[in-house]
Amino acid sequence: MEKIENLLRPAAVRAVRTFLQVLIPALGAGAITELDYLGAVSIAAGATLIAFLQGILGGLPEAEGQGDGTL
Repeated sequence: MEKIENLLRPAAVRAVRTFLQVLIPALGAGAITELDYLGAVSIAAGATLIAFLQGILGGLPEAEGQGDGTL
């Protein structure tokens, strides 16, 4: 159980960061290309899902103690 928790927390943190990193530029681009908020959020949600699945399936250096340990 602890191993799963050690994997899910870093994956969730990475997914939230990805969501914000995609949402902010999408909203900026939406101001130019008339992309609505729902479109920007759906783009960010798709990127978040991909980041989360990559973290779970591919492993995370943060979860394995191979990185610098900061989240």
